[in-house]
Amino acid sequence: MEETRLARVPERYEFTPADYFRRMEREEILRPDRPLEIDLGCGDGKFLLEMAEHYPERDFLGVERLLGRVRKVCKNIGKRGLENARVLRLESRYTAEWLLPLASVSRLHLLCPDPWPKLRHHRRRLIQEEFLQAVWEILEPGGEFLFKTDHPEYFEWAEEKVATFGKFESLDWPEDAFFYPKTDFQLLWESQGKTLQGLRLKKQG
Repeated sequence: MEETRLARVPERYEFTPADYFRRMEREEILRPDRPLEIDLGCGDGKFLLEMAEHYPERDFLGVERLLGRVRKVCKNIGKRGLENARVLRLESRYTAEWLLPLASVSRLHLLCPDPWPKLRHHRRRLIQEEFLQAVWEILEPGGEFLFKTDHPEYFEWAEEKVATFGKFESLDWPEDAFFYPKTDFQLLWESQGKTLQGLRLKKQG
């Protein structure tokens, strides 16, 4: 008899859409009067957890592809007793382009994505026109897209793509603008005397 594969039981604090093959409706993910922030590629969850602790009036969804990281972040959410943070196990591009509801996200964070430095791999970079269009569509009016990278050439690439796209307003982003924790990767990078570059973009229209 062929062995039946059992579906994996979701972790506590893991967000599982009812259907992964359609765009969600706003009521499936939004809670009344609570802004939603998305952390694409949340990694070990340090940024997600600190944001959720600092902004208890907001809801946070981390998106992470690797199961081990998802389990670790969910465990740490429980340890800290956070009821405003969840994790979705899924690929970032698909989440933005096909799953998240339109006009539903207050802020979307993309911190240090893979820069794919080789020229032949540039097409794999997340920052592309199609992705920017998806981000613009899922942001609510006046919503913000916040991007940071440690890779100077990728930062220039992102600036050019954003300028060509033309639907975002670029905002100043001084370090003391608002609470914004540093990831472990950023702390390591800065300990080596290096800096990150960032874009703070507001949805127009």
